[in-house]
Amino acid sequence: MRAEGSRTAITVIGSGRHDHPETGPLGRVLAELGVDLVTGGGGGVMAGVSRSFFETPGRTGRVVGILPAHPDRPGESPAGDPNSWVVIAVRTHLPGRGTGGAGADSRNHLVVLTGEVVIALPGGSGTKSELSLAARYGRPVLLLGWSRGEPIGFGSRPGSDAEGPEPARFDHTSRLVSELTRLVHLP
Repeated sequence: MRAEGSRTAITVIGSGRHDHPETGPLGRVLAELGVDLVTGGGGGVMAGVSRSFFETPGRTGRVVGILPAHPDRPGESPAGDPNSWVVIAVRTHLPGRGTGGAGADSRNHLVVLTGEVVIALPGGSGTKSELSLAARYGRPVLLLGWSRGEPIGFGSRPGSDAEGPEPARFDHTSRLVSELTRLVHLP
């Protein structure tokens, strides 16, 4: 049972360096659904979807960025974080990222666990570590814009040979909406 006035959050992950053509449509759709958007608060896909979400007229949701710590200055974010559209910046003491993104010192755990569903656009090692965490924690994942066969090894749970279910794949945001609303019981 959810508390009265509780909100639905959706996590979007992907490249921190490169934007993707689907971030604009995805940000608008999420804003129109009235959810809150959770990202790692950085550039690339995170900035693209945050901007589109933030700039959608009539938006009621918030852009939440869960930020890594600067490796040498805990509690301080790396240069450029958060992006300009983050409304709520959650600054952490956790510097782990990239290939170390599934480690105990990574904010990726919080990024994955905060949203009810994880929408993953293409990315590198950090995105793949978030996908492994989503499998570990049993979070539903919707892959958007990935080539068939990518990401390699999705669903493997650390320390076991078990594979999680293959996540739903979508080429375009418009095709993802019905599955998203089914997963989080949106109108």
